[in-house]
Amino acid sequence: MSTALQPKPRIIGQKVRICIVASKYNEKFTDSLVENAIDELSELIPMARIDLIRVPGAFEIPVAVASVLEREETNCVIALGLIIRGDTGHADLVAGSVTNALQDLAIKALTPVIHEVLLVDNEKQAYSRCIGASMNRGREAARAAGGMVDVFSEIEKTMPRDDRKSVRNK
Repeated sequence: MSTALQPKPRIIGQKVRICIVASKYNEKFTDSLVENAIDELSELIPMARIDLIRVPGAFEIPVAVASVLEREETNCVIALGLIIRGDTGHADLVAGSVTNALQDLAIKALTPVIHEVLLVDNEKQAYSRCIGASMNRGREAARAAGGMVDVFSEIEKTMPRDDRKSVRNK
């Protein structure tokens, strides 16, 4: 696991739309993830429209992401949440399910979905990743989103779509 933020991508000038889908559960931590992601996006992509959708918990994130991808022309979705392990295997089940669902949605929609639904062992780890400055995952998610918006913009410019070969048509 990385202990430092990724470098900032270049500032993207065109108008883009980014949607953040974040859980409300573990609010102290998830609110910080959201605030840090929005602050970083505002700096990286000043012209971006940022939509925020809050859902009850991490398990509900993928269905909300699916709804966004189906309804809106969105350049990127950022999924933010926090799962703290307890005494049972429930946290691992939820984390695995969310991870698989988000990856499937991104591939089917051909739209970047940034996965920062964190699975941690305790509140100390949660604090360092959500509130702390050195490896803040909200800022990291925003940088990944900026980077992927840039990558997809370049792909669109240099490699026009051939609908006969589209993954979506298969």
